[in-house]
Amino acid sequence: MTALTIRPADSGDAAAVAAIYAPIVRETAISFEAEPPTTATMAERIETTLPVYPWLVAISGDRLLGYVYAGEHSGRAAYRWSVNVTAYVAATARGQGVGRRLYGVLMAILQAQGFRSAFAGITLPNQASVGLHEAIGFEPLGVYRQVGFKLGAWRDVGWWRLALANGDGAPSEPKPFAALRETAGFRELLA
Repeated sequence: MTALTIRPADSGDAAAVAAIYAPIVRETAISFEAEPPTTATMAERIETTLPVYPWLVAISGDRLLGYVYAGEHSGRAAYRWSVNVTAYVAATARGQGVGRRLYGVLMAILQAQGFRSAFAGITLPNQASVGLHEAIGFEPLGVYRQVGFKLGAWRDVGWWRLALANGDGAPSEPKPFAALRETAGFRELLA
């Protein structure tokens, strides 16, 4: 694989992102969506995420190999220091460190924004995803049993947490991703 570049996504990445995600939606229980989102829907998701939360892509040569993003954990105000995170890697690039690299950059950005906890929900069984999350420090919290029905069976979802910050003091407001991108040190976070 040629050098891997991590950068913020934009709506121009939507077709490649949708292409990675579509077989996961159609052929597996990993995603609970019933139909793969269109390119236009994916572009809208990227654009609506970016003002507040990061959405990153991994590029090698001219190929988009994977993506990660963060989003709101819950709409209640007291949850605003917590995020849910998701990673997807193209089938041809799995097992090559793309997911780990994407997550490493994502977590550095989330810390710089001032978030405290990252949560990941994983449809079980999925040893590859569990292994990735635990390798970067996520700790298991528990399992929602039979929470979704897909591909003819009830599915469990396990939840994992990664601490992004520690301490008991009152936190500062998280910095929006759009504002962080304007800071002098943002480029170093992508390395």
